[in-house]
Amino acid sequence: MKIEVNGRHYAVPRQPTVVVCVDGCEPDYIAQAVAHGRAPALKRMLAEGTALVADCVVPSFTNPNNLSIVTGAPPSVHGICGNYLYDSASDTEVMMNDPKWLRAPTILASLAEVGQRLAVITAKDKLRELLGYRMRGICFSAERADQATLAGNGITDLLALTGLPLPSVYSAALSEFVFAAGVKLAEARRADVMYLSTTDYVQHKHAPGEPEADDFFAMMDGHLARLDALGWVIALTADHGMNSKVKLDASPNVIYLQDRLDAWLGAAKARVILPITDPYVVHHGALGSFATVYLPASMIADATERLRALPGVELVLARAEAAAHFELPADRIGDIVIVSERSAVLGTAESRHDLKALELPLRSHGGTAEQRVPLILNRRIDSLDVNRRWRNFDAFDLALNAAQ
Repeated sequence: MKIEVNGRHYAVPRQPTVVVCVDGCEPDYIAQAVAHGRAPALKRMLAEGTALVADCVVPSFTNPNNLSIVTGAPPSVHGICGNYLYDSASDTEVMMNDPKWLRAPTILASLAEVGQRLAVITAKDKLRELLGYRMRGICFSAERADQATLAGNGITDLLALTGLPLPSVYSAALSEFVFAAGVKLAEARRADVMYLSTTDYVQHKHAPGEPEADDFFAMMDGHLARLDALGWVIALTADHGMNSKVKLDASPNVIYLQDRLDAWLGAAKARVILPITDPYVVHHGALGSFATVYLPASMIADATERLRALPGVELVLARAEAAAHFELPADRIGDIVIVSERSAVLGTAESRHDLKALELPLRSHGGTAEQRVPLILNRRIDSLDVNRRWRNFDAFDLALNAAQ
């Protein structure tokens, strides 16, 4: 049996299958953990399975990429183009957590419709409703595991199930809860297909190869080894990479766009939107490498020219060009899109960013420099076209159509 979702066909799995999205997983995190002997299961998957490096979607943020993975399509199809956007209809800036923003069905819901038992476990609650949209099955966040109910989440007593306390949202334990719960569901055969999505708390704080990063991947490796031993097909990818965003003195390397535009064009002429914005500002201080700007049509050409001349700016594109280049919904981005270089981030006005809670040195994401991510399966697939451009949203295609 096959299902069709957003123009792609997927086979209903013959073996239990899990797709894992490791938040903020620069490929070097895996390489370093393997090199340091901390990830034997991943080392085996790389040698005996399928190992690719793929592109995520830009902006390289959590919401657009998780939704791309579970729809098998870019934001131009599913509509989620950031964690946060400006809703011109209501003249308000809002989080994109509500399923009303989703324009396409998910592979998860479609598999549930044909009788597959689905389980979705996400670290942060901000993704839960989007990932579980119209899906029958188990769907909960580690952040609110203590509040899960049969009626609302398809499961309860999660702390007893995992034997773990409720984790802090600012901890590696949040991701560990995701994996531990997934393994418990797999052991009890309560799901045929699972989607596990972690948090990038560790990656925002620690570079590849640092002891804390290796500890995180060693924890993950142990759970992946258990899923592999239970016979699950595993596809592992990431929503984005991660890079250091600092000056030579280790202070945050920020381009404050609102301040610049106000100085050039006049106060309140332009509105800068940072799609990285979410409730978890300790991670990144709402500073990422992708921004979008709304401004009067008569000022677009002048602003574009001035922004392109700024040190640290990699790319400035007009709306239509940006929508085509990055596969984004044109009606949900500004008149201009700005992408910063690898070592820089974009802010609004300096006065709007409270960086006191930010743990330095700043590590963040959002641009093309964080686009390369792992795409790994624990099954060898011999017929792959190595010359094509692989995307993180090919994970379900490989897991369901090629790895069974």
